[in-house]
Amino acid sequence: MIQLSGAAKHFGGRTLFQNVDLLIPDRTRAGVVGPNGSGKTTLMRILTGLDSLDEGKVVQNRDQTVGYLPQDGLHAAGRSLVDECRSVFADLMAVERELLEIEGQLEHTDDLSLFERYADLQERFQLGGGPSLEAKIGTILKGLAFTPADMARPCEDFSGGWQMRIALAKLLLAEPQVLLLDEPTNHLDLETRNWLEDYLNHYPHTCLLVSHDRYFLDAVVEKVIELGQQTITLYTGNYSSFLKQRDERLEQLRAAYKNQKDRREQLEAFINKFRYTATKAAQVQSRIKELDRMPEIEIPPAQEIIHFSFPQPKPSGRRVLELRQISKAYGDTRVFEKLDVVLERGDRIGLIGQNGAGKSTLLRLLAGVESPDAGERVEGHQVTLDFFAQDQYKALDPTARILDDLTSISPALMVPQLRTLLGSFLFHGDDVFKRIGVLSGGERNRYALARMLLQPSNCLLLDEPTNHLDLQAKEVLLEALKNYNGTVIFVSHDRAFIDGLASKIIHVTPFEQGGGVEIYPGDYEQYRWHLDQANAEARGQGPGTSEAARTPSASPGKSPKVKRVNPQRQEALRNSIAALEKAIAEAEADVQRMESEMGSEQTFRDGTRAAALMKAYQERQADRSRLYAEWEQKSGQLAAIVD
Repeated sequence: MIQLSGAAKHFGGRTLFQNVDLLIPDRTRAGVVGPNGSGKTTLMRILTGLDSLDEGKVVQNRDQTVGYLPQDGLHAAGRSLVDECRSVFADLMAVERELLEIEGQLEHTDDLSLFERYADLQERFQLGGGPSLEAKIGTILKGLAFTPADMARPCEDFSGGWQMRIALAKLLLAEPQVLLLDEPTNHLDLETRNWLEDYLNHYPHTCLLVSHDRYFLDAVVEKVIELGQQTITLYTGNYSSFLKQRDERLEQLRAAYKNQKDRREQLEAFINKFRYTATKAAQVQSRIKELDRMPEIEIPPAQEIIHFSFPQPKPSGRRVLELRQISKAYGDTRVFEKLDVVLERGDRIGLIGQNGAGKSTLLRLLAGVESPDAGERVEGHQVTLDFFAQDQYKALDPTARILDDLTSISPALMVPQLRTLLGSFLFHGDDVFKRIGVLSGGERNRYALARMLLQPSNCLLLDEPTNHLDLQAKEVLLEALKNYNGTVIFVSHDRAFIDGLASKIIHVTPFEQGGGVEIYPGDYEQYRWHLDQANAEARGQGPGTSEAARTPSASPGKSPKVKRVNPQRQEALRNSIAALEKAIAEAEADVQRMESEMGSEQTFRDGTRAAALMKAYQERQADRSRLYAEWEQKSGQLAAIVD
């Protein structure tokens, strides 16, 4: 149990929260949300004991263990990975060492006390989970994408993102009674996030987490703690439920405010009218007392969010970018070998794969900011590119002021509008004179997005564009990209962002696991469906049912016939598949648009419109299913004649 009583915290002259009473029961999984700067990390540090309240107190169960994962800054060194994880169980490891020492003595002694000590230690080892310790370490490290070869590696060999995985592994192994995680998914790829999501859903104690990943919050938390407007509010339900409850609560507050305002005006009008009328004196005094007792209802100011749209560019040719037989290596580490990739106009492609697979490398090769060791990069007709890198700010002058830097790259006609543009990205007043080097992570990304709007491009290549953006800013960016009519290829580890934007998924496989890319139509959910189907088929293959075993053997003494492939047939099938993929993307867009319309208040109030929209939605879903079935049929035919 965790309880805040009369809690207040002030930071840098601002009040983060005050007069807060909050009770978090045992075994609660709660998400901590709020705009950037609202005090989410500060609250986590207070609960950990690394920071203190200015007023009030924190009440916790006696002997309650608390574990905290900060956003970054942890570094393990001096031990191998597996020994670092074993250090979590130092007491249990000491018991095991003593057991081994006593075992060597038992054969040569009749000392009863030694046997009793051995039995006591053995019981402690069993109750502490000693026999399954190595299996537990292996399971968690595997879930966090460490390989068997990593177990003996010194911890100092791992980079910053992997260092945070080591820290997370140690916390999960320790199983504190209160687990506090600040942006635990920041350094995780999608598959590892999926594993962590499942693990936390079965965590036996209290877990509080800060995350800007909407899908992750929806899948894990059962309560939401919102920071904002100098208070902390607890909601029951996941993140989507919280949004609905918050909106309903705000509507109720607005209605109460309007009713109170109307009542106040009635009372004041009566008092002013009859203040000097003797026969109405008692009634006037009664109304004055009612006014004095009336509590003040305040409507919280609307949270300021970024608002923008990408300028619609001139269309490019059908083929936007093409990589032909590309090879790339860094020293002895090979990333790609004879890779072929084609991007077509209007594609919305999400690049996924485990960390280190080469997603960012592929994006840089497509953008032309990095040259291949072999092969060719071909840019299509009238293609204009804009590349957003993870470390975009590193290419900027940290001493330059925001407004000066933006002016230096802006067309002359745009200069008078630069302050308005910066204002839409929440840079107001003197903020425009900030040095780039002092910007926070969220401010840097907002500024990098603002720079992209100055030059309309018909192909955007985005590497982790949602990093450091809060949940509302992500929603705005997603809507802007959905309304953009150019081509988008992006790397993201945000499941909701991928599902909302991608019409195709490219999975990048590490070179040591076979290398290359695989293309899947649809969003991430459909990609997972394709994987599940493939895994189900693979499990259904018993001994002797492999592709080679199913192929009829050539007759003895006869050479097998060579299958002749009709190139015109191949080309026709490829064209059909390309057309189907485009139609599928359009159907997906229509379905998403209709889903959005069906959730609107206007549709809800108009029964005739709702019925017509539902009918059109069902028909479009049927179209989508038909297109998918046809796509799978054509793809199978192409695979059959190529193989």
